[in-house]
Amino acid sequence: MTNFSAARDAMVESQIRTSDVTDLAVLRAFRSTARERFVPTARLALAYADCQVETDEGRTLLSPRDLSKMIQAADIEAQDVILDLACGRGYSTAILAQLADTVVGLETDEAAVARATELLVEANITNAAVVQGDLKSGAAEHGPFNVIFVGAALPAVHQGWFSQLANGGRLVCIIQNGPVGNATVFTKSGDAIGETVAFDTSAPYLPGFQPAEAFVF
Repeated sequence: MTNFSAARDAMVESQIRTSDVTDLAVLRAFRSTARERFVPTARLALAYADCQVETDEGRTLLSPRDLSKMIQAADIEAQDVILDLACGRGYSTAILAQLADTVVGLETDEAAVARATELLVEANITNAAVVQGDLKSGAAEHGPFNVIFVGAALPAVHQGWFSQLANGGRLVCIIQNGPVGNATVFTKSGDAIGETVAFDTSAPYLPGFQPAEAFVF
């Protein structure tokens, strides 16, 4: 039988800390969250592996290295309100909730919302809620947000999301056009949007946001 507690500690020490994740609050959140609860039973052996894990909702749980580096790059403060867009089973929501005041997870169908909600309750996360809606529309009624987090690849940011950021807010996602993408932090300052590349990586595209196939002669 797998010792998941030991596997979690090993993940933090060998995959996260060695990837320049030094924020103590981020490290504590990953160490205290049972990742194995958020992966399908058929892929339980991959829960703490250094890889991405597909879930039944058409979502992909990022590798511990990539997810932790993106969350650290978001520079989350204790009073922040966060939108976790396409939150899947809610693992990233559970991590973010330990760093911020409130987290709103957004998913597209009722079954996904119910599953993520159940898993968050089991994890004793009390400052997060998962709601149903269209991903491109975001969740403006729950904003403005200090952070919008997208744990997937996009060819470009959907511009409508920026209007849901508070001034000084950050949008974190992977911008990818080709085999390698950039984990990127977009920061809102008044009407301007700044852009900083945090690190290189690659991930599956968020369903519904795949780049259009180029026409080849």
